Amino acid sequence: MSSGMSLEDVVNGAVGNMPGNCMGYMNPGASGSGYIATMKLSVDKIDMTGLDPGAGGIVSYDRCEKDDAYIGQINMGTASSFCGVNGALWGLHLAVADDIQNGTLEPMWTYPGPHYPPGEKLPAQGPVPVYPVAPLLDAAERLFGRMDPADGGENDLRRYPPLPGAHVICANKDASGMGGENGSYFWSAIGIAIAHDRETQANLFIEDCGQDRVSRSPEEAKAALQSHLRAVSKSMVLCGQDQDVTYVEIFIGGKFIWTGPNEWGCSLACAPYVVLAEDAVSGVGQPADLCELSIDQWEKSVGLGTLPPAPFRPDVGGIGVVPGEA
Repeated sequence: MSSGMSLEDVVNGAVGNMPGNCMGYMNPGASGSGYIATMKLSVDKIDMTGLDPGAGGIVSYDRCEKDDAYIGQINMGTASSFCGVNGALWGLHLAVADDIQNGTLEPMWTYPGPHYPPGEKLPAQGPVPVYPVAPLLDAAERLFGRMDPADGGENDLRRYPPLPGAHVICANKDASGMGGENGSYFWSAIGIAIAHDRETQANLFIEDCGQDRVSRSPEEAKAALQSHLRAVSKSMVLCGQDQDVTYVEIFIGGKFIWTGPNEWGCSLACAPYVVLAEDAVSGVGQPADLCELSIDQWEKSVGLGTLPPAPFRPDVGGIGVVPGEA
């Protein structure tokens, strides 16, 4: 197979024509044919008083879009789930998360490993480490910024979000519905398996969302989510084997939120494919220089301060993510 685009060519070709906003991939005016993949994971709910199911679904979904890494007000298109040869992952390939860059991030488990049945086939590349996805979610937040609830209003912490009304292709899944007579948990999960050779193989996203009507406590909901995440991790390795793609590491995580009887819950897992805002690369000689920078160094290069922690939500739990962040 012929070699693909270098990482430098990808990033240099992944800048849009808007100064303060990212744009969706394949919008006109980009610097080339590259794109930047980002990762977002959200759960939220609304009180259904005065609303019908259609309105509940709309408001809760929009709330998930604006939670954590802000992608509100976009026209979201759905794509399959790969970050390919002409793509780069924000937080991993450029503006690298600090604990990934310095090697301090510890795996949560491996596949195969003690959490799987005995006799699982060992991949040719050996056991695959499975890391928390939190650093990649944090990197996306630090690119797009956030819109946090505050004193009955919103605290606008947006940075370089997608242009309002832009068409943005995303690998995505969602689930929503009423909490039910006894309440339930809505959950979302996202993972990415990293290919050994990014110039000939694509990295694999998997998103999954659902409603857990069985669990009656955060501990039970967490255990159920853990089972989902381990199954997704295994499925990623199997998908690679089916296509002769070697995945050397996985980043994964999930969130859940308790949803009461008169509440509509929603969960969203998505990977927006964007081109960068012009101002997001203004602090470097060429966009590809971001491949040598950590996320902290990138923020300093464009004059951004530290993004404060998101508000803590006691009704939100998760694995491989920041606790209590919707």
